[in-house]
Amino acid sequence: MENRAGKYRTNLSGETAYRSFIPAPLPPVPPINMDNEMIALLVKANQQLSVLENVSGRIPNMDLFVSMYVRKEALMSSQIEGTQATLEDILDPNLSANINRDAADVVNYIKAVNFAIQRMQTLPLSNRLLRETHAVLMQGVRGQEKNPGEFRRSQNWIGGEGSTLKNARYIPPNPEDMSLALSDLEKYIHTDDSIDVLIQTALIHYQFETIHPFLDGNGRIGRLLITLFLMEKQVMTSPVLYISYFLKKNRIEYYDRMSEVRVKGNYEQWVRFFLEAVYECAKNAVETVDCLSHLHEINEGAIKQLGRSSKNILQIFHYLETNPIIEIKKTADILNLSFNTVSSGVKKLVDMNILVKFSDTKRNKLFYYKEYLDFLRTGTE
Repeated sequence: MENRAGKYRTNLSGETAYRSFIPAPLPPVPPINMDNEMIALLVKANQQLSVLENVSGRIPNMDLFVSMYVRKEALMSSQIEGTQATLEDILDPNLSANINRDAADVVNYIKAVNFAIQRMQTLPLSNRLLRETHAVLMQGVRGQEKNPGEFRRSQNWIGGEGSTLKNARYIPPNPEDMSLALSDLEKYIHTDDSIDVLIQTALIHYQFETIHPFLDGNGRIGRLLITLFLMEKQVMTSPVLYISYFLKKNRIEYYDRMSEVRVKGNYEQWVRFFLEAVYECAKNAVETVDCLSHLHEINEGAIKQLGRSSKNILQIFHYLETNPIIEIKKTADILNLSFNTVSSGVKKLVDMNILVKFSDTKRNKLFYYKEYLDFLRTGTE
């Protein structure tokens, strides 16, 4: 069985025989059929990305927004893979002391995102960069025994728990075919294809997931690759577009549509799905920027009305915007303020309904920035 997306190869023989997929190099032949529906989606997605880029350029505290957005994306991308952590787990100021395996997965993803974006200042988007990023992602967590930072040298497969090569849902290319496919993909990433960058991005993400070059962590690296490619192409200057929210909501369709490419060579339905994801997530990011900026202005303005005591309270408030769950002693240490100063500031913020104390015994000494956290929690439940 062969189509424009690739073909299958039979490996081994007899009882141990199995068939792995060999993806055809990008771009597809014949090329992507740009029908009216796809063109309309492409225009819509590009326009919304431009709006996001313009809005993000106007935010005075862009680093703050990005750091929170990266954490939320890390959580949702990990949740797609079955991680059970919550936003409260990730933002807990005592995380390093109480870290569990699920939270550790997300913390490593945050480190991997920050590492990759920083590394792209000195190294182009490449297989080497993906390997280095994978090493950060897998360091010290589940899967660390699965060759962090190295492409696989054995066959892997995708299926339910307990599945084997005999009943796997999908078997990626064998190691030899994988190496060739990765080389072809790297060449395509650096080719000036005449097709729109968003369609290129859709193809690159599909191809990476199809190659599945690592023994673990492919989904998270593959979704990060979307952001990295758009930044490499200077479509975005900051990592403010993350599509894991959309993909988590439509998880089954996400996998089914990539499978449809492999089975029938139908790239077009996957590209349309991807463009819809970009549009939805860019729109969501613009709304998030607007809401968090508005919330910042209202609360900062209210604090400034407090007069002499406002200086220290503002310092605590600005800290809250990157750490929306706080503990008094730790906050005092980090801000180099006395315990009593932070304690009275926190009390004032509670009186103003900006901060709320956790009622459960597990977090009885913690306070959280309720409106901010409620907004960020959307989609992570």
